[in-house]
Amino acid sequence: MEYYLARVVHVLAIVLWIGGVAMVTTVLLPAVKRFKHEEERVEFFERVEARFAWQSRITTLLAGLSGFYMLHVLGWQRLAVAEFWWIHAMIAVWLIFTLMLFVFEPLFLHRWFKERAKRAPASTFRLIQGLHWFLLAISLVTIAGAVAGSHGWFWI
Repeated sequence: MEYYLARVVHVLAIVLWIGGVAMVTTVLLPAVKRFKHEEERVEFFERVEARFAWQSRITTLLAGLSGFYMLHVLGWQRLAVAEFWWIHAMIAVWLIFTLMLFVFEPLFLHRWFKERAKRAPASTFRLIQGLHWFLLAISLVTIAGAVAGSHGWFWI
């Protein structure tokens, strides 16, 4: 029973987390790009994303807890089997986002982006867009692999 609850929590967390990343990447950033003044882009984006960061932190934490619980129940030996490459991908994506949200952003990344935006707002905004597209792309590949692999379709 607990395993199934963990799976429900895991899927809901992923939907909110990566769905939010998709919305920011495909809707918010293109809308902000149309702002007349370059300086406003990064400033507005930072204000909006600061609100989304809490949702991301909570859902990332829930995805990690539920995911590691399910891996514990199913057996850590799956990490040694090539067909379960998508588990490694899930852990890698989770780790990237966790480090960004809980370590890099609070310690230095937020401050670095703000200072960089003052000097070069256009290139800073392009960097933000590029990073978001990269994170969304690896997240979607991972989700596709996880759905296929967890239902018995192995690409290896």
